[in-house]
Amino acid sequence: MKAVHFGAGNIGRGFVGLLLHGGGYEVVFSDVAAPLVDALAAADAYTVHEAGPGGTDRVVTGFRAVNSADDPQAVADEVASANVVTTAVGPTVLKFIAPHILAGIGLRAPDAPPLQVMACENAIGATDQLRAEIVSLAGASWDALEGRVVFANTAVDRIVPGQPADGGIDVTVEPFFEWAIESAPFHGELPHIPGAHFVDDLAPYIERKLFTVNTGHAATAYHGARAGIERISDALADPAVSAAVTGALEETSALLAAKHGFSAEELGAYRATILERFRNPALPDTVQRVGRQPLRKLSRHERFVGPAAEAVERGLGASALVAAMAAALAFDDPADEQAVQLQALLVELDADAFTAQVTGLEASHPLFPAIRDAVAAHQSGLTGPVPA
Repeated sequence: MKAVHFGAGNIGRGFVGLLLHGGGYEVVFSDVAAPLVDALAAADAYTVHEAGPGGTDRVVTGFRAVNSADDPQAVADEVASANVVTTAVGPTVLKFIAPHILAGIGLRAPDAPPLQVMACENAIGATDQLRAEIVSLAGASWDALEGRVVFANTAVDRIVPGQPADGGIDVTVEPFFEWAIESAPFHGELPHIPGAHFVDDLAPYIERKLFTVNTGHAATAYHGARAGIERISDALADPAVSAAVTGALEETSALLAAKHGFSAEELGAYRATILERFRNPALPDTVQRVGRQPLRKLSRHERFVGPAAEAVERGLGASALVAAMAAALAFDDPADEQAVQLQALLVELDADAFTAQVTGLEASHPLFPAIRDAVAAHQSGLTGPVPA
């Protein structure tokens, strides 16, 4: 069996590639980073180090690597003979790998088992997004190709912190992981991935993960950064930061209970597990790494605005989520392009325009005034000219 995995970064090697290896797949990593591809191509094995209680070292072998920028035909050929395709490239990059997957689908034998495609991204419906890109590129030819591939959405969860500069291709991760995959698209022919679990309805699992893990992680980063704390684990040791993050997650849990029927006890235990993972001192994660790309994280269907908007629409509270968004406004990292853009927009736009552009909310939405007021309050403390 063979799996082609797009994105040979830390998540690709330390999570998805590791589990595919455990399922008996030969893993072919596809990436555009030449030094990383060359390092993988030259190695026979790499080690995934699980840091923290219960962690162990796991050795991955039986992999290859191809450079999709230098040799797109090689990537298409690999996809053509693969059983599974997975991704861990980031939602905005899916459109760039879609042509490679489409080319590989076109080369598959019509009587071959359908290629099983799963996008393992921190986004709701990422595989649907990838499928839409492929279908759009295929145009009229899609009708002849559709039977050669199936697409399944997934929810993935594993903390992979920033890696040491001298770590090579080895990866340090937390021991905990979760990979949930919707089962219906496979029509009973499930991929063999030990450790993953297949569910009839993925939406509750995706939202529970995104609105707890992603919301909580980012809230910790932004509150921690504003408090001048460098490490995620240290940020949650601060009582004020811990209380603020806990409050935000209590609000997302209230939404998840109302929307999906999770019990309060189940969500309370899940929150406690997530916060304990963030407190893991063996993971040298920083608020700068977790807080990067603040504009994306403040956008309409992301980890703050998404659940907060749904909460207020249902008459539920969202003040702690708005407080986390307010903390994000202070995130200022010259090394992060979106952080630089965020700070520029706070100077260039008034509070109404900023809120509309960054959050994507209509001015008539019930959440809009609270965020606008938080933006205005932040702008009033800025030095230099602030829009009237």
